Amino acid sequence: NNNNNNNNNINKPKKSFPRINDLLNQHAQQQQQQLQLRKHRLSNSTSSNIPSALKQKYIAIDCEMVGIGPTSTKSALARASAVDYDGNILLDTFVRVPERVTDFRTSVSGVRPKDISVKNVNAMDPEEVRNKIGKLLLGKILVGHALKNDLDALMITHPRGDMRDTARYKPFMRATGRSGGKLRPRKLRDLVWEELGKRIQVEGESHSSVDDARASMELFRCVRERWEKELEGKGGGGKRRKT
Repeated sequence: NNNNNNNNNINKPKKSFPRINDLLNQHAQQQQQQLQLRKHRLSNSTSSNIPSALKQKYIAIDCEMVGIGPTSTKSALARASAVDYDGNILLDTFVRVPERVTDFRTSVSGVRPKDISVKNVNAMDPEEVRNKIGKLLLGKILVGHALKNDLDALMITHPRGDMRDTARYKPFMRATGRSGGKLRPRKLRDLVWEELGKRIQVEGESHSSVDDARASMELFRCVRERWEKELEGKGGGGKRRKT
């Protein structure tokens, strides 16, 4: 029996493990493929060949909020930014918060007490910001990430068919659940890194609503043609709500 066992052990094929050099080469190839893919996406996102009239249809926004109320869970608008198709700033302003702020969320929002003080002459009142954003968005297609949060903070609405929310675009979402049938939004930071190879919202640094608006627009530009064709096939992208 012992001889048979020895013979069986001898006949068993030895397990082969990949060499470290092979693993490193494979990783390098994957990195190169990802780099090429990003370059391809970025080249598709360039706006040099897009007519000016088409560019003017799109505006991206992003907002920063601070916490109000006894538990700081309620949010108030503290900064609002809007950029055009090429990322040029159309509006960027701090917003005076008339209520008592209980959490400035400075580590994330970048907002300091003096920025939104009622004494800050360079900041705007909420109503003024609302009107300016509303005029910018009139007849435009709104681009952004998790736009509901921004629109709620601004206390405005926009026609659903004229919204391009990169948090709700299915190819940008993550499949979850046992069968992978449920889609969940992903963080803007992660999408921008994977799709564009750029870093925003770096750990330990406060957010910039201008950077985030530009990032959302750049993400959208990568998939604009495909996204718009999909919406055309669905008859315009959904129901339209009154502003």
